[in-house]
Amino acid sequence: MIAIIDYGAGNLHSVKNALDYLGAESEITANKSKILSADHVILPGVGAFGDAMRQLDASELTDTVRQAADGSRPFLGICLGLQLLFKHSEESPAAKGLGIFRGGSVKIPDRGLKIPHIGWNSISLAKQSRILPVGETYVYFVHSYYIQPKDTEIISAYTEYGEKLPIAVEHGNVFATQFHPEKSGDAGLKILKRFISL
Repeated sequence: MIAIIDYGAGNLHSVKNALDYLGAESEITANKSKILSADHVILPGVGAFGDAMRQLDASELTDTVRQAADGSRPFLGICLGLQLLFKHSEESPAAKGLGIFRGGSVKIPDRGLKIPHIGWNSISLAKQSRILPVGETYVYFVHSYYIQPKDTEIISAYTEYGEKLPIAVEHGNVFATQFHPEKSGDAGLKILKRFISL
């Protein structure tokens, strides 16, 4: 079973619909024992970094998410769910992230392109990935901030938007993407299929 973590700040039903389409058993849940006993865990996220962390704390799920992302099972963060895995974000300087990875998120620099970055863009692999496809792949983004990991070896993909932005990480069984695989058509479904087959 795949647990989709419900903390009041996620794009839950689009993720659930994509998993249903792939024939994967999944459940939207805030139940700690269900999350920690799941075969796979997904942390979606939309909105502001600080608001999402407050929601996690209020739901008493912060430690549960940290345990779920300990590498003992495949874990996938999506969009804001990627940024929350880091220690901090420029968007909400007073808020502390989950701290699974060192580093944080910063505002996409103004290079004459529209911010937020909304729409389809190609990604390029930074290393061999267990879930991301080889070759040119277009996926769907909605974000104003991007990650700056202290350990660059966890970066699995980049996109070009004014400059080269890290937009995915992979370390052991922990995966996360800035783009929305559940909104990225066939390419996104292939990524989700690879994730659930781990």
